[in-house]
Amino acid sequence: MPDHDHHDGHGHGHGHVPTRFGRGFAIGITLNLAYVAAEAVFGIAAHSLALVADAGHNLGDVLGLAAAWAAALLVTKRPSARFSYGLGRTSVLAALGNAVVLLVITGGIAGEAIRRLMAPEPVAGGAIMVVAAVGIVINGITALLFIAGRKDDLNIRGAFLHMASDALASFGVVVAGGLILLTGWQWLDPAVSLAVSAVIIAGTWSLLRDSVRLSLDAVPAGIDRARVEAYLAALPGVVEVHDLHIWGLSTTESALTTHLVCADSTERAAMLPGVSAELRERFGIGHATIQVETAEIARLCALRSDHVV
Repeated sequence: MPDHDHHDGHGHGHGHVPTRFGRGFAIGITLNLAYVAAEAVFGIAAHSLALVADAGHNLGDVLGLAAAWAAALLVTKRPSARFSYGLGRTSVLAALGNAVVLLVITGGIAGEAIRRLMAPEPVAGGAIMVVAAVGIVINGITALLFIAGRKDDLNIRGAFLHMASDALASFGVVVAGGLILLTGWQWLDPAVSLAVSAVIIAGTWSLLRDSVRLSLDAVPAGIDRARVEAYLAALPGVVEVHDLHIWGLSTTESALTTHLVCADSTERAAMLPGVSAELRERFGIGHATIQVETAEIARLCALRSDHVV
């Protein structure tokens, strides 16, 4: 048995989001497209910035849902000669794109709201309340379609956050319409839009942060690198762990590569299958590639330093 092999231990685990979310995407996109059209028409007729802005926001979310759905489908594609890890990273790109689109649209709404605060325009409070109330129902139903997967998949979390944000925005529009009817204060329409925008930006920040981290190969949330390293270092016969990398293959799957320096390289054949299984069960790392080295080989390893990638 050679002393220095690549891929001595190689475990695969699959944590793809269940395909049942495809139905949720189809229902959500259909409902929201119909609502966007109705909201835009009524918003223009009622001269309501809150309503028109919310329609634009919803349109961006429909596109976001479509991108998230496409990514969820591409994640299931088999690896190819060109894409040796498959297309799992599309789910990361979709989550990142959803966060960026949501922030850009919300920023545009906030900018227009500030302009309207300085020059309020009359709005039909009753009309915007009715249309926005429908939006609460539609967006709330759509959000519920993704609530089960929001903790396990950043891509599904992006879809859920978009729909939940829409429901919140629609609630804000209802509040604005009711207060305008009671007080006649037209400035409440843009003021409520600003408040809702602030809440959406605050809620979207974590999605943007996590998706950027995954796109930069950061250790996925929920995996403690120090604990993984301690587990590997405590394995029988292991005297050193170096070149340890943990990253996300997608929004649901994680990978690991590392070098283990063993006192007796003959132990590796029996050890590695169990190590891969343990990494999968204990840490959720389903794709582990482990290179075993003797002490003599380790001294010559160019990747031994923590500062070398």
